[in-house]
Amino acid sequence: MKESFGIWLENLVGHLGYTEILFLMALESSLFPVPSELVMIPAGYRAARGELDPLLAVLAGGAGSLIGASANYLLGRYVGRAFLLRYGRYLLIDQAKYADAEAMFSRNSKLATFVGRFIPVVRHLISLPAGVFGMRLLPFALLTTLGSSLWCGFLVGLGYYFGEPVVAVVKTYTHEATLVALAGMVLFLGWFMFKRRKPLTAE
Repeated sequence: MKESFGIWLENLVGHLGYTEILFLMALESSLFPVPSELVMIPAGYRAARGELDPLLAVLAGGAGSLIGASANYLLGRYVGRAFLLRYGRYLLIDQAKYADAEAMFSRNSKLATFVGRFIPVVRHLISLPAGVFGMRLLPFALLTTLGSSLWCGFLVGLGYYFGEPVVAVVKTYTHEATLVALAGMVLFLGWFMFKRRKPLTAE
């Protein structure tokens, strides 16, 4: 079954349009094992070839992420913590990883909802405690959309500027590519914040 899912996913990624991006990113942000790197980096490569608009690809990815995350939010809100802990394995929810996401959410709900969009595994689980603990829908939606869109934009940029080689690497080494992309995102944000603060310190 896993092999069939992989073949289906590869075929769908091979025909990426905005609808496919929206659909796959909705799956990625819910409970299904669709790595965002396998979707958004090829989308960036296709944008570089003129087959997609990069901004629309990012918007489709962000919208799809919000849809999937909202499904998890509603699941957490209406079935509750006890149900998730007891029956989560039937819903592809790893209890240990859910516990990590819940602990992260408990420390700072808003920061966790935003930053969680950049962290593998946590990315799709963080919406569950947001629903379980009754986080207000508007902040949840805004933070989820912002975090997801930034992540999608970064991945599209990788595919756009580095092209086919990075797409090939991602398809072969998805887990490792996720860690590299995450490290790159952290470095980029650090550089951006440094550049923003530098004129202020000069004054």
